[in-house]
Amino acid sequence: MIANKKTFSKGVILMILFSIVLVAMFMPLFNGQNGLQTMDNLYNSISKGSAYYIPKADKTISKLSGQPVEVTIKLKSAEQAEQTARLFNAGGAMVNVNAETLKVAGDFTTLFKNCLADAKLMYDNNGDAVQSKYGYDPRRVMFNWWQASSKMEEELNKQSQFNKAAAVHSVMTKAIEPAYNYFGIQGQKIKDRLGVVIFSLVFYVIYTMWYGFAILYMFEGWGLQLEH
Repeated sequence: MIANKKTFSKGVILMILFSIVLVAMFMPLFNGQNGLQTMDNLYNSISKGSAYYIPKADKTISKLSGQPVEVTIKLKSAEQAEQTARLFNAGGAMVNVNAETLKVAGDFTTLFKNCLADAKLMYDNNGDAVQSKYGYDPRRVMFNWWQASSKMEEELNKQSQFNKAAAVHSVMTKAIEPAYNYFGIQGQKIKDRLGVVIFSLVFYVIYTMWYGFAILYMFEGWGLQLEH
């Protein structure tokens, strides 16, 4: 039995309208994308616009200019080792490849300046230039840079060259990872889309409350109440 038909009807109407909006949100109404995809792309582009840290990484490795680096790293396969050797060679390093193992020797700053140059190209969505440079998929290039840098960081810590290890970690987190994760996304400043951002946040709050009141009115109309 419905205790209060008016209140229950109000809840049902709110729930129906909520459901209509929900269905609309999953329809490709925004240039072939649904509302969630559009908002996801918006916030990804805004976060990219505020995640450009390559100059900071460049300052970190520039402090170690002229210092040599020599490490032996083991990668996952001989193919990956051969691909990674191209990266180090482009950075002026001497590389000896033995199956999946690389022995790398060169100038630390010169080596990672090349890495930052690749990261900058990827961050700018210029993957064609990276592929032309190394002859294989640009995202794979960034993946290999990350894998090799991670191994180098470990080896440098074992050698007690902690300043170089910290600089490699900085390159990984401030250059390689953003370049890989944001490749293909067009960056935007939040101030350029402030109106849309504010609308989406306000809509989220209202839409959540909308559902809550629909449930509340339906339960109250049904006769369910919370009591102490």
